[in-house]
Amino acid sequence: MTDGEFGSPQSIIRGTPLDAEPGLGALTLPGFLRDVTKRYAAREALVLHHPDGQVERWSYAQLWDRALLVARSLVACGIGKGSRVGVMMTNRPEWVASVFGAGLAGGIATPLSTFSTAAELDLLLRLSNVSILLFERRVVKKDFARMLLELEPEIGRAPAGSLLSTRFPQLRHLVVVGEPLEEGIETWADFLDRGSSVPVDLVQARAEATNPSDPGALFFSSGTTGKPKGVLSAQRGVVIQCWRWCRILLLGDDVRSWTPNGFFWSGNFASVLGATLAAGGCVVLQPTFEPAEALDLMERERVTRPFAWPHQYEQLAAAPNWLGVDLSSFRYADRRNQVGRHPTVSTTWEEPMSAYGNTETFTISAVFPSNTPFEIAGNSHGEALPGNTIKIVDPLTGAVVPRGARGEIAVKGPTLMLGYLGVPLEETFDEEGFFRTGDGGYIDERDRLVWEGRLNDIIKTGGANVSPLEVDEVLATHPGVKVARTVGVPHDTLGEMVVACVVRHEGAELTESAIRDFLKSRLASYKIPRRVLFVNEDELSLTGSAKVKLSELRKLAQTKLEDIPG
Repeated sequence: MTDGEFGSPQSIIRGTPLDAEPGLGALTLPGFLRDVTKRYAAREALVLHHPDGQVERWSYAQLWDRALLVARSLVACGIGKGSRVGVMMTNRPEWVASVFGAGLAGGIATPLSTFSTAAELDLLLRLSNVSILLFERRVVKKDFARMLLELEPEIGRAPAGSLLSTRFPQLRHLVVVGEPLEEGIETWADFLDRGSSVPVDLVQARAEATNPSDPGALFFSSGTTGKPKGVLSAQRGVVIQCWRWCRILLLGDDVRSWTPNGFFWSGNFASVLGATLAAGGCVVLQPTFEPAEALDLMERERVTRPFAWPHQYEQLAAAPNWLGVDLSSFRYADRRNQVGRHPTVSTTWEEPMSAYGNTETFTISAVFPSNTPFEIAGNSHGEALPGNTIKIVDPLTGAVVPRGARGEIAVKGPTLMLGYLGVPLEETFDEEGFFRTGDGGYIDERDRLVWEGRLNDIIKTGGANVSPLEVDEVLATHPGVKVARTVGVPHDTLGEMVVACVVRHEGAELTESAIRDFLKSRLASYKIPRRVLFVNEDELSLTGSAKVKLSELRKLAQTKLEDIPG
């Protein structure tokens, strides 16, 4: 705590020193993998049930071997220190081997969303500048191989590994998991064969030469500009959170985790995959979410920790086999949600709901661990984690406000990103190295952070971030749309529901379903508004500079939704 100008305490809190934090191991991705695979070599690390009934199981020793093989193949493809390795797959063993293999080879793991449409993939590839893309061909109805060929026809005319593309100037190599394609895309088997000529000692030397401060991973997050932001994290930033989540969640080596949500989002990577491996547990993989299938899978594999978003828990509870499955293995299931209240479940464990973080800090920067009593956590969002400093500043001046005053949350610490791709550091951090989050809150009298909402307009829905500007830009291309503004409306299970408010051009005959259909080929599914409301232009409240007042629009949208029957 620091005294202010008039003796009143300022809104600054600091965690304990990082070197005093318990449970931390090696602070690089290759070091983390080496630590856990040596420690738990014979234990089961990953399980995947294939559609044909076959079951794939990897031990920790096998995970090391597979990641090492991927690394050798990446080296054979020319990947060097700092090269970006794109990984676009659902949750499957190859994803895990690829991300850690990139680290072993000295590269920067760059997970890309399998929700991407052609336009979004085009943008991600151009922003990320990956040298190689390891991808799954078919995800639900998407064929990413065909999508890539349509974006860059040169792929089909170039031998594998020799792509020369003006559209994607850094991309030289594409590798597909799943059904192969004759045109210039290498099969997974052929890719792995490349590594046989690369000495294991060379890869191990690269891994040992990796420093905790080196760039380690590039994840993408929506930003206020409406375009995805590339968030570059240091090796230690990623790995500290993997070790840390294991401790915060109170996980033992009995943990068998399931999630249907992609590891290409930092929260799922750190709190599910990383935390489970840190504990010596097993990750039960489900590439795409299907509620009834998920319940059967969790029963069969004796899952102890399910992790999903509230709307997915509702879908599980509505599945036809909900009351017929035995979920008594659940130990790390929150008693406050549907799965924790299943008739076969007996648990007192709770998720750490008192938590605050961002992709820019590779998840949490403040938290109280699982099972922290309300008397300690209250309605706060946690205490500063080791090594972190959090301050509340005036959004306009940047000056630290007095204790208890509301302002913008700013944070710095060992997991803070190295920066955004293409954005100067002076535009990202303040003079003291703090990242100003755009979120509003305050610090209370017990040194707890309280998050109250966003000062910007990002919509947080079902665990994902949606930029309303991105949705509006696409809506504006529809010939019948005169004005479009997208807002987040409070929702019981999603947190916020994406709602588009549209003013039609005179004479245009638009329907809600027509607008949603228009967006489906242009935006990822979680970005598509769940409701489209048609409003008159005179219903929009404007600022003095003729901008729509979003706070008033949210109220209008809520009112209109309440008036719709059912």
